[in-house]
Amino acid sequence: MEAVGLSRAFWNGKRVLLTGHTGFKGSWLALWLQSLGAQVSGFALAPATEPSLFELARVGEGMDDRRGDLRDLGALLELIAETEPEIVLHLAAQPLVREAYRDPLGTYSSNVMGTLNLLEAIRQVGGVSACVLVTTDKVYANQEWPWPYRENEALGGHDPYSSSKACCELLAQSYVASFFPPERYDVHGLAVATARAGNVLGGGDFSPERLIPDVLRAWSAGEPVTLRYPQAVRPWQHALEPLAGYLQLAAALYERGPDLAGAWNFGPGEDDMCSVGEVVARLATRWPQAPGLRVEPSELHEAGLLRLDSSRARQLLGWQPRWSLQQCLEQTLDWHLAWQASADMRAMTLAQLDLYREAL
Repeated sequence: MEAVGLSRAFWNGKRVLLTGHTGFKGSWLALWLQSLGAQVSGFALAPATEPSLFELARVGEGMDDRRGDLRDLGALLELIAETEPEIVLHLAAQPLVREAYRDPLGTYSSNVMGTLNLLEAIRQVGGVSACVLVTTDKVYANQEWPWPYRENEALGGHDPYSSSKACCELLAQSYVASFFPPERYDVHGLAVATARAGNVLGGGDFSPERLIPDVLRAWSAGEPVTLRYPQAVRPWQHALEPLAGYLQLAAALYERGPDLAGAWNFGPGEDDMCSVGEVVARLATRWPQAPGLRVEPSELHEAGLLRLDSSRARQLLGWQPRWSLQQCLEQTLDWHLAWQASADMRAMTLAQLDLYREAL
């Protein structure tokens, strides 16, 4: 039996604003919300890659697909006034660590000012009951220690991307304290939370400088994949795992108000913490004549060890990971091979969504 926050009974007919719906995670989430009967309005730039999951899975067919820039406050004010969302799920961002090194100004502008404009539009227009702002596991001041980070650990950010997302966390805290304090919930009626997820995998991610897309691109071309930090350990998980958490969190905020506001981790189980090199080795077992890998260290800083403590989500939301890392890699590879075989990728994506929901 599905949790309340993942049931059609809750989401059917709900007016939802989803930012970043043309991205990788946003496309998966848009399809999931559509399958639950939600009235989804999306606001985002055009897909950042060619091909893209958004186009291949024809995500725009079942929703109000709108294009725009979160740095345009006027557009957001008009959008929220027109669509009257009850729930806002904010995924839009510049999501790439190495791109943020190349364009720090654009990254801070998109991530910080975009989030600020969204919160300000919500404040000015009103009517929103629940808002989930998606940041990242990289918001923590990473000490490279062996134990997992909890939501009350210090924020930081060595690189521009991580720092920009930590800024979003502080921004959310400030807006809640200033304009949406829990003690005045009966007046403003809005509950806000931030969600911090690990390194997500899954079919349809064509982003540059991400591990699985880089591996599949290289091996499809008959070339070895180049790794920067094969020893780095990451909290790997399928995109559907944190997306389930975002849905459960949004529903809990909607029904229970600010009692469940604040920051939330959505990370994998301890058994699915492994190195970059180990992930590539697992993929190679299912790729005929995998060309292997080569190592070219980068001078740019990237975290070596990062783990999340998701106890709060497990205990208070009933959320938990459902797919092992092995299942995650198998589903990702199956999706990619189906795409290479010119399959109907909307049907394939929905089938994998159904398979995941069966495990709930």
